[in-house]
Amino acid sequence: MADVYKAKDHRLNRFVAIKVLKPEFRNDAEFVSKFRVEAQAAAGLSHPNIVNVYDVGIEGSVYFIVMELVEGITLKDYIRSKGRLSVREMTGISLQIAAGLEAAHKSGIIHRDIKPQNIIISTDGTAKVADFGIARAASSDTIHPSAMGSVHYSAPEQARGGYSDARSDIYSLGITMYEMLTGKVPFDGDSTVEVALKHLQEDIESPRKYVPDLPVTVEQIILKCTEKSPDRRYQNMTELIHDLKESLVSPNGDFVRQGGLPADGLTQKYSREDLEEINRRASFENGESGKAPFPGLFDGDYDRRMNYPPEDEDAGDFYGSGEEDFPDEGEVFRGSRKKQRSAGEKRGKHGHEKLVAALSALAALVVGLTILYLVLHTYGLISGGHKTQDGQSETPLVLDLTSDPVTVPDLRGLSESEAQAKLKKLKLGYRYLGEESSSDYASGTVMSQSSEPGTKVQANSTIGYKLSTGPADSLTVPDLAKKTQKEAESALASMGLNVSVDNTRYSDSIAEGRVITTNPGAGSAVHAGDTVTLYISQGKDTQSITVPDVTGKYKDDAVTMLTNYGLYVYVTSQPSDTVGEGLVISQDLKAGSSVQSGSSITITVSSGPSGQSDIVVGPGQNSASSSQTKWMCNAQLNAPPNYSGGNVRITLKQTGAEKTIYEGAGSFPYILNVQGEDGVPTGTVYVYTLDDNGNVTSTTEYDGIDFTQVTG
Repeated sequence: MADVYKAKDHRLNRFVAIKVLKPEFRNDAEFVSKFRVEAQAAAGLSHPNIVNVYDVGIEGSVYFIVMELVEGITLKDYIRSKGRLSVREMTGISLQIAAGLEAAHKSGIIHRDIKPQNIIISTDGTAKVADFGIARAASSDTIHPSAMGSVHYSAPEQARGGYSDARSDIYSLGITMYEMLTGKVPFDGDSTVEVALKHLQEDIESPRKYVPDLPVTVEQIILKCTEKSPDRRYQNMTELIHDLKESLVSPNGDFVRQGGLPADGLTQKYSREDLEEINRRASFENGESGKAPFPGLFDGDYDRRMNYPPEDEDAGDFYGSGEEDFPDEGEVFRGSRKKQRSAGEKRGKHGHEKLVAALSALAALVVGLTILYLVLHTYGLISGGHKTQDGQSETPLVLDLTSDPVTVPDLRGLSESEAQAKLKKLKLGYRYLGEESSSDYASGTVMSQSSEPGTKVQANSTIGYKLSTGPADSLTVPDLAKKTQKEAESALASMGLNVSVDNTRYSDSIAEGRVITTNPGAGSAVHAGDTVTLYISQGKDTQSITVPDVTGKYKDDAVTMLTNYGLYVYVTSQPSDTVGEGLVISQDLKAGSSVQSGSSITITVSSGPSGQSDIVVGPGQNSASSSQTKWMCNAQLNAPPNYSGGNVRITLKQTGAEKTIYEGAGSFPYILNVQGEDGVPTGTVYVYTLDDNGNVTSTTEYDGIDFTQVTG
């Protein structure tokens, strides 16, 4: 559907990802329209677990989206590399995905293509949901062969071509959780249709079949997410997040409530034989045409409510409206009943129907007039007698479509009385819309208005305005590194901040149960009611990993992949007449071999035919033989306070000596993977922000960076 390129934004001096629509889709006007509308909607989302969309545009016939560049690998690749994930790691990743989707759903955006391929795990362990909007625009109302990559995760209503909503994303997330735990999808087949039919017809196998020690609550959560009927699933992401968090505390608790359908008033499922009988009995409406009076009943949408045709002289009524219509024994079939009526009863009913039709027409007229009023009122063509904040009435109800348009003035920064006087002078009404904090406008002045300044409206239109309460009091996130989870939560709660906990990360230097870092980072400005995420250490990751093959890959891609696998990466370069510049020539750990997480690996990168050999260690410039004992750190640096992009210089200071380990465009969180001085267990890192001339504009100190002795 699209090709993705890595590019550099020279204006903001940062790397971005550019997704370009493939040529075969560019001539589809409907698809291009949805592509642009949905991409623009996704651009309004801002959440740490969603890949940000910066811009949408067209250059000639090329449609593109500029997105946040996330250094990492897809969840699909991560699952392949580990075989399957632990319950705690699966839960942590699922919570992040659900948090991102929760924010999207609250903004009215449904992803409709949740799958591990669309989840990116960044180098700092953050899960980010990608491809918002595009997935929805690319969806169709039928199963298509090109959907092979997504049909394994599609909800039954999507496979059937029916309506999909937030609960469809919950189903897809449930399938993704299943795959994280078991290493496989629950339904597979030789074709997309075969897989789709399994989603529609077959029960999902319990993941406990592949993970015998799976906690009962996790099993129940996944099975509830993947119910066939949307009404039996979680109804929103908030409910799912609550149960996922609860499962971490009470893995064998009894808090997952399986969804049930009430007995009365809801759609029941009909078999094909039942539907054929209903159509046969109701064929009177179409004479001898042979066409079924219920189009769509046999296109797979068996859950649709029945819409019966009008009664005919030669046919009975399928349902009655009183005790006299109760069917005799043998006349009931699947909720519908049939009974003959006399001619007199039919004439009485027809008279009743005429009265109902007349009342319906009158009701429709009233509704139409109401809608007309609301439309005119919404677009400012009339204004009503609302009360202002001080109890004064607005301008009286006036409808004037013939006077010359009036230019809306700029009310921002004016006091309420000044704004009202200005509007009255222009024969415009006004409406008080409430108050909100603002750092741009003084307390008591207008901070926003319902119509943009300079736009044209009819005379006597109503202009809404909102007053500023002044800037909100800001808070500073404290440094909570190495604090216990309880201590950190208590400190944030006392400041009026909400707390989110991430239990998915390991650390060689931070003890289990203590804080590794926070998001936003220490020193960041926040406000009461904001949420701060605590990343709690799970201790050292002692799992063995399988070394991937990075030969032939570009250096940056190879370093990212190896770092995500939990390896310390050293990079050397040498000339090569056969391998292109910047590509990996070789690696000292054999691909496919099993090593402990945290082991060191050295890759050799081609510098081209005439390149000069040098050594670069990870993101810095230190070197050491991989066969020696080294003192390494693998820390995460959050962005300095008030940092908004640009070049930085990162230095390390140990035993009085300070050396530069990185200088260039800043990308935070920054993974500090660097060798320190032998036998020195700690150090201090400084991040200097630089202007365009390389001059230092601010300095941020990160004290207490831990170094661990490793053998490579």
